[in-house]
Amino acid sequence: MKIISHTDIVKLNIAPLLCYEWVDTIIRQKNALLLPPKISLKPQDGVFYNTMPSILPAYGYAGVKVVTRYPGRVPSLDSEILLYDLATGSALALLDGNFITTMRTGAVAAHSIKLLAKPQFTTIGLIGLGNTVRATLKVLLALYPERALTIRLLAYKDQHDCLRRDFSAYRNLSFVDYDKPDELVRGCDVIVSGATVLTEDLCSDDCFDAGCLVVPIHTRGFGNCDLFFDKVFADDTGHVKSFKYFDRFKSYAEVTDVLTGTATGRDNDAQRILAYNIGISVHDIYYAGQIAAMVSDCQHADLQSPVEKFWI
Repeated sequence: MKIISHTDIVKLNIAPLLCYEWVDTIIRQKNALLLPPKISLKPQDGVFYNTMPSILPAYGYAGVKVVTRYPGRVPSLDSEILLYDLATGSALALLDGNFITTMRTGAVAAHSIKLLAKPQFTTIGLIGLGNTVRATLKVLLALYPERALTIRLLAYKDQHDCLRRDFSAYRNLSFVDYDKPDELVRGCDVIVSGATVLTEDLCSDDCFDAGCLVVPIHTRGFGNCDLFFDKVFADDTGHVKSFKYFDRFKSYAEVTDVLTGTATGRDNDAQRILAYNIGISVHDIYYAGQIAAMVSDCQHADLQSPVEKFWI
């Protein structure tokens, strides 16, 4: 069995466009995969163990991803993935899951933007400027390398300055800082939120322009949109059916349904659309399989997960 560390994966220098292609493959095939609901155990306040098994019959993979959160740990979130050979039950690899989680989450968000945003979008608002938002932006830039984009940043600590610095080489980007969410959201074609701790909705209904797409990666902060947006999409119905306003969505479908032709995506440039991609482990297991095939035999005393904050 291969033991594949965070460092091993980073050294592969996996291209953002390849990350997009991997999630597109799995989204299209989701209905042929085995994906039970995740199990979430919370032994104490702020601590959780989320266990997410899945089976990909067409690729001969089975696997399980475990995500843990400890508020006092750096980083607080950590994850591992165990990959099996479906034909034999043999364990193929144990992988650190941090890079995989970040890049597949960002790639899925970028996928929804390409699929559901107005075709000629040019203004993107970013809230919560951590790794998932950075990953989203990297994949978008791979998809639209020539498009001039205005990136609105919600100022928080020094994260907006760090992001602007780290993306300064992209000449097709211009950055504008905002101190208030409502000012950032007004006039945006696309709003992406990677904020993990939000206790109330960020903006009033009138802040969201006709035609906007909202991608709340961690779902928080946009509950009011559930009631008046024209369409809501999700990566998996099980993730959203417990939402307070699920039965009051004007229109609902899974993103997979749009790709398979059983539902329509955006019908016109005036529709307001929500995309709830909360995360499904079939992406992680597929990524793990592709990465395990790319990594030569390796063995470590432990997984060598990140021991400090890392940036995508």
